[in-house]
Amino acid sequence: MSDARGEGPRPVAPGLGDAGDVSVPEGLVTAVLNLVDTGPVLLGAYTIAELTAVDAIVDFLEATPSDEVLAEAVRSLAARQLLLAGSTAEQVQVRGDLGIAVAFQRRARKVLDARTTGTDPGEPWRILLLPQPEGICLVVRIDALGVHQIGLYKLDEALRVLTDWLPRGPSADPDPAVDVDAVLAGSERSALITVTHYTARGSAETAGTSTDLVLARDGGRLHVLSRDPDDRERLVQSRTEGRDGVRERLVELLA
Repeated sequence: MSDARGEGPRPVAPGLGDAGDVSVPEGLVTAVLNLVDTGPVLLGAYTIAELTAVDAIVDFLEATPSDEVLAEAVRSLAARQLLLAGSTAEQVQVRGDLGIAVAFQRRARKVLDARTTGTDPGEPWRILLLPQPEGICLVVRIDALGVHQIGLYKLDEALRVLTDWLPRGPSADPDPAVDVDAVLAGSERSALITVTHYTARGSAETAGTSTDLVLARDGGRLHVLSRDPDDRERLVQSRTEGRDGVRERLVELLA
């Protein structure tokens, strides 16, 4: 099986266009896009080990499962008919909703990674958005148990869901004297949002440029922080007006 560094046998999954070693059943993506036009297409819930077994999204995950856990994930996927032997010894076939998730992840060339503190039980603590050329988005919600809920949404809907989940509140006025570290340490809820552009060769992604945005709700006010262009290690305040302002900043990050 392939590992987190993209070595070993590669999965064969539904997709569109030239995606390296990913084969494309004709007409499948058009059919999926038509489904997304009618509403979100939910692609199931998977563990880190199951995603690693099919080399999906592993470059954006923080932990590599042990060989024993990975082997159990392979058996589980095979038992559910989601993972079959490929046409050669170097390939496996990923089927069903998981195959669709693999293919759409391979087509993306940027990822928005949002991580939030101060979440309630049952909420995800991390959300990934992987925009597609057709104005839709692969969305991955990750909860405290490591379960990854995956779905395809129109980009506008994905941004609405993300904005509603992020810290909210009236915008704090920028103040050069504010102690940013104290704001982050005392915040009721905060989020780090990173957009990374990447290239892919086969199933191995290589990260390129990235942009960060930090949101922190402190004392009922929303502080919006970004990196100082002259000192990338320093966060500076900016003003964003309410929910619509946060959404506009997200659109700018993905542009």
